[in-house]
Amino acid sequence: MNEIHNVSCVHETQFMTKRFKRRPRITAAPLGRNLCYATGRKNSIIRPTIKSLSANNRSNKSEKSDFKVVCYYTNWSQYRPKTGKFVPEDIDPFLCTHILFAFGWIKKGKLSPFENTDDSKQGKKGLYERIVDLKKKNPQLKVLLAVGGWSFGTEKFKEGSSSRYTRQTFVFSAIDYLRQRNFDGLDLDWEYPKGDDDKKNFVALLKDLREAFEAEAKETKRPRLLLSAAVPAGAETIRGGYDVPSVSSLLDFIDVMTYDFHGKWESTTGHNSPLYAPSSDSTWRKQLSMDFAANMWVRLGAPREKLIIGMGTYGRSFTLANPKRNGVNAPATGGGKAGVYTREAGFLAYYEICEMLKKGATYVWDEEMKSPYAYDGDEWVGFDDERSIMEKM
Repeated sequence: MNEIHNVSCVHETQFMTKRFKRRPRITAAPLGRNLCYATGRKNSIIRPTIKSLSANNRSNKSEKSDFKVVCYYTNWSQYRPKTGKFVPEDIDPFLCTHILFAFGWIKKGKLSPFENTDDSKQGKKGLYERIVDLKKKNPQLKVLLAVGGWSFGTEKFKEGSSSRYTRQTFVFSAIDYLRQRNFDGLDLDWEYPKGDDDKKNFVALLKDLREAFEAEAKETKRPRLLLSAAVPAGAETIRGGYDVPSVSSLLDFIDVMTYDFHGKWESTTGHNSPLYAPSSDSTWRKQLSMDFAANMWVRLGAPREKLIIGMGTYGRSFTLANPKRNGVNAPATGGGKAGVYTREAGFLAYYEICEMLKKGATYVWDEEMKSPYAYDGDEWVGFDDERSIMEKM
C-alpha cells in the first residue's frame, strides 16, 4: 500500500518507553536527535504520539509510577548546522521521564567529560548543567550520564572491569562525578562485552556500582543513584557477552538497542527498526527485529518490567542498484546521500525524511514489518513514524 502524508518529525532524538502486557513493549530515542515539525522550526519540539500513548497507558495508579519514556540526548547535536542544531534548551522537559546524556568519557579509569563544553567554566554553563537545569521545570525528571557508545570502543571497559582495584577506582570516581554535577544516575553503554571474562567482569562492575550506590545513599540520606545499561539486540551478542539474569537483577532498567538492524554495510535494503521481520528475509535475518530481540531478552531471564525497547528517531538509507526495484531486500550499492544537517551517508534524521516526503518521495507502509519506508529515484530509507510507534507500543 502506497501513501504520502505529513507527519510530525523527530530531530534525531531517541525514545525509550515502557509498557508490558502480553509481550515486551517500549520505545527509545536519542535527544540530540530531537522532535520538531516538518517545517524545520528548531524549537518546535512536540509531544509525539508516544507522549499521548503514555498518558493513556497510565490511566491507573499502578501503571503511572512504572511507565518510562527514556530519551538520549547526544552532545554532538550542538554542532548541527543552522536549524539542525539542538541544545538542551530545545528539549521539552515533560516529554521524557528520564534523559540520558550521551556521552561521558573515561580517562585514567575515572569518569571525565567528553567535550570541553560539557562542564561549566568561568561562569559559562556547560551542557551538563544546562540539561540538569531541565529538572527545575520538571522536578520529576531524572537525568543520567551515559558513558560509552559505539565509537568509544571496548578497551576502557575491559580494563576498568578487570580487577577489584580498577572497578573500585571507577566506581568511587563515578559517585563523586555524578553527585557534583547533579546527575541522578549512570548508564553504561559497553558495546559489547564478549567472551567469558567480559561476561563475568561486566556483572562484577555492575555489582560494585550497585552496592556502592546503595551504601552512599544510606550514608548521605539522598536518593540512590540509578543504574542502567544499553544492551544489544543481536542474539549471538547477547548470549556471548551477557549473564542476563545477573545483569537484570543489578540494573534499574535495561535499554535494548532495537535499531540499526540494517544499514549501508549490507548489499540489500532493510529497515532500521522493524517490529517484525519481513517474510522475504533469510532465516538468520528474521532475528533482526524488535519483537525477536525483546523476547530473546525475556527468554534469557530479563524481567519484562525492566526492559526499555529502543527506537531511533532516524532512518537508515541506501542507494538502490536499480530504482525500479525499490522494496525491502532490494539490491543496493551503498548508503544513501548524506542529509543536509546530519551529514552522514546512509543516515537521515526524521526531520530530513519529512523533507524528502514533502518533495514527493513515495511513502510505503509495510504491513509485515508494521513499519514504513520511502523511496525517491535511487534513494531508499526505512524509518519509524507515528503509526509504527503506535504499533510498537
